[in-house]
Amino acid sequence: MQINLKAVFLLSQAAGRVMVKQSKGKIINIASMLSFQGGIRVPSYTASKSGVAGITRLMANELAGSGLNINAIAPGYMATDNTAPIRADAERSSSILDRIPAGRWGEPADLMGTVVFLASAASDYLNGAIVPVDGGWLTR
Repeated sequence: MQINLKAVFLLSQAAGRVMVKQSKGKIINIASMLSFQGGIRVPSYTASKSGVAGITRLMANELAGSGLNINAIAPGYMATDNTAPIRADAERSSSILDRIPAGRWGEPADLMGTVVFLASAASDYLNGAIVPVDGGWLTR
């Protein structure tokens, strides 16, 4: 909760103060597909990432009029050190892959296009969005 939620809030708040003075800025938070779902076996993670989605929407409401865009990316199951134990569990990994239409775990590089879009002028009228990058997980 300290890292996933409190740190995001405090850092976004501090960056927002600077950006408001400039009348321009982009904040991109990292939520999770569990911001949309309950998840299993990860209550504090689910709660914290749901909170990130809420903070993102709140700040978008409060700061859009000052020229800021606050959005979040919601990664799905990514092949990282954090998910290594799940990927090593053949049964659990298989059940996850069965639900991902893309048929694979995401790679951190899969997030790059969304980051570039949200950081660019192409997203200037997008505010408070939580953009899933999940291989289609949420469509199932």
